[in-house]
Amino acid sequence: MKVFKFFRILILPALLIISACAHHQRVPAEIPNTLYSADGGGDEILNQFAPIFMVHGYSAAYNRIGRPAARYDSQGNEQIYIDSENPVFYYLKQHFTTDKGSYTNLIYRVHFSKIPFSLIPFNLTAGGNVGLMVVITLDSRAKPVLVTTVHTCGCYLAILPTSFLPGDALPLNWQDKPVRAYGEKLPWLLDYSSRDNPGLVVHLRPGVHRIMDLEIMAAAELQDLRRFSVIKTPLQPVRELEQIPLGKGSTSFYYQKGSLKGHVKGSVKFLESILLSLPSLDLFVGTDKVYGDRQETGNPFYTSLKPWNRNASDMGDFVRFLEFWGWRL
Repeated sequence: MKVFKFFRILILPALLIISACAHHQRVPAEIPNTLYSADGGGDEILNQFAPIFMVHGYSAAYNRIGRPAARYDSQGNEQIYIDSENPVFYYLKQHFTTDKGSYTNLIYRVHFSKIPFSLIPFNLTAGGNVGLMVVITLDSRAKPVLVTTVHTCGCYLAILPTSFLPGDALPLNWQDKPVRAYGEKLPWLLDYSSRDNPGLVVHLRPGVHRIMDLEIMAAAELQDLRRFSVIKTPLQPVRELEQIPLGKGSTSFYYQKGSLKGHVKGSVKFLESILLSLPSLDLFVGTDKVYGDRQETGNPFYTSLKPWNRNASDMGDFVRFLEFWGWRL
């Protein structure tokens, strides 16, 4: 217990401060900026609300959104990798109900080949087959009320309200000022009502794929070819990740059994396992994973490192998850 307390009080904060330095570096301006934009595959509402990802440092393959793929290596072993030349957005639609109303989550999942290893700045999250999700929560009128962003390891969570969310649904301590999220500053409100045909633009920090800004832009602005280079990206159901073509058959993106069940193949983050497994009581902390109901996946999508919050912070139970983080939908 004393070792755990020492690690939590002294060592862990120092590591997080060192790691955070990676997210204060200035990102060079790029003209045009590269955007990934949904190009069919889902239903009308999935296409309408699909986020637009702005990637910085597009020249590096690891900054590009890709497509999970499989092959055999020279020894005949299965290998999962991300094809950076063929991007895809995976989607999932879920419904939930609270005492105040009925809601629909539009869940968008993307993946990158890796977060590269670096000592200066120190990339704690270095590893392969990494990803992130953007969740748009719609109310019963099909108006977006919340935007949730999280890496597919359950890390770096941010929940932001939109201009359609009633004030009494905000956390009690919510303030009208930029939200500080793991070294980044995000807007405290996303105003969908201020633009014609609004689109959510997600700015991704190069290397670590951290969400460094979110903004609402009009469709007309995003069509300016002097400012943006647009990569049209198909939408595919997330169940496709369970049947990735391999040889004459297919394989899953996730381990199907054992201690790694429900985790993305080839995405163990060794630095996080070494440094954070003790305080989190999870040997595979930081490893990307399947998202869904824990009863089906066998793997909680927890969003708090504290072991005693594992169930309450599990995003797979979205109602309980919102309550845990103080939202009052």
